[in-house]
Amino acid sequence: MKKNKFWTYIKNIFKILITVAAIYWVSQKISFTELRSALEKCNPLYLFLGLLSYAASQLMASSRLNSFLKVIGLHISERYNLRLYQVGLLYNFFLPGGIGGDGYKIYFLKKHYAIRGRRVLTAVFFDRLSGLWALSIITGCLIIFMPRLSIPNVVTISVLIIGTATYLYFLQLFFKEFLSKFIITHIKALAVQSFQTLSAIAILYALGFDGKFSPYLLIFLVSSLVAIVPSILGGAGLRESLMAFGAEYFQLDPHLAVLVSLLFYIISLLVASSGLYYILRPQRLGIKKLPSAEEVEEELENEE
Repeated sequence: MKKNKFWTYIKNIFKILITVAAIYWVSQKISFTELRSALEKCNPLYLFLGLLSYAASQLMASSRLNSFLKVIGLHISERYNLRLYQVGLLYNFFLPGGIGGDGYKIYFLKKHYAIRGRRVLTAVFFDRLSGLWALSIITGCLIIFMPRLSIPNVVTISVLIIGTATYLYFLQLFFKEFLSKFIITHIKALAVQSFQTLSAIAILYALGFDGKFSPYLLIFLVSSLVAIVPSILGGAGLRESLMAFGAEYFQLDPHLAVLVSLLFYIISLLVASSGLYYILRPQRLGIKKLPSAEEVEEELENEE
């Protein structure tokens, strides 16, 4: 147990160092005066539309997870699943360790339903994997409409087809039960990423941008990979550094790229803050109080 805690501390320190280094690198590439000036000129209506689009993506993401839970025989209402999902979103921002929101969801479902934690973990894993697949599909579509990358369309389409076929073969070979809900779960996964892309477009409009959106959307989607990896403060600094690097590579406005990322981060934090209600009133989750991170970690470690 002590050894596990030691490595947890080491991983957390490493994540903090990476985050600080990323924020420092971004600060060297941009002017905070120009950032503040651009923020002051933002169109609030488009920012609100961006907020609505992101909120819609999280509603769809919650429903997608529930579809995966049904595959493993866990039938819970969409309302309760959404409440649990909201708490998970908030914990993903403020729990720097390896537990995060997914760990809490696994803990709650294992604790309140007659199901093994590993079964829930498998469902959560494929929930994340479907998101990665959808992200790849939408990114591939953007690449097709960006001739400046000089990547033949046949190459992009072939990679997407081969990747999807390999994914399906993997499911057929080892996790056949998840094929039964493949179409609905992956349509929802595409909807999640589409709504988040719409959110980024709304942010670009809010910032008064009227040029070609595709390069900014491409680096935005690539930087979204950060959201899949557990990190400090929901990936703050890491996404911005990837956006700044991408803007530098494609010769775009780095201030605009970083602003898109910052505003998207603020929007996602606002939506995640809805989980605060259930932290203050855990009775709405059917419990008297929320477990500590140590309790969740210990429970998950004892899972056979």
